[in-house]
Amino acid sequence: MSDIRDEQDAHEFRAEALSLWRITFSPLIWAVHFTVSYGTAAVVCAKGGAGAVALLRLGIGIGTLIALALILWLAWGAWRQWDMPRDREWENDAGTSEDRHQFLGHAAFLLAVISFIGVVYVSLPVLLIGSCG
Repeated sequence: MSDIRDEQDAHEFRAEALSLWRITFSPLIWAVHFTVSYGTAAVVCAKGGAGAVALLRLGIGIGTLIALALILWLAWGAWRQWDMPRDREWENDAGTSEDRHQFLGHAAFLLAVISFIGVVYVSLPVLLIGSCG
């Protein structure tokens, strides 16, 4: 009987460890998008020619679409982990392993929403940039 419980505990640990990693992915995508966008803009404006701004806008636009798609994909997985539509339970305060699992999904979903908004705001200068000088 102890072997079955140990196997269940190991399975729960793997699931929760993956949930903890999922929490970090959306903000990480946001941070990478921010760094690459502004770093590339700085290099292009310092070294690029007249036509470089149009290419910069296109590159940042494509990077933004990829980042937003990844964040949406992570948010969908977190929404499914949160599992709120199935049981309509907004609070997970019982302290069971299922409550912890759903709470981590809730936290990952909210971080994905914040990261989505952050990526949109980081990419707004792309719409406004006319030239580097």
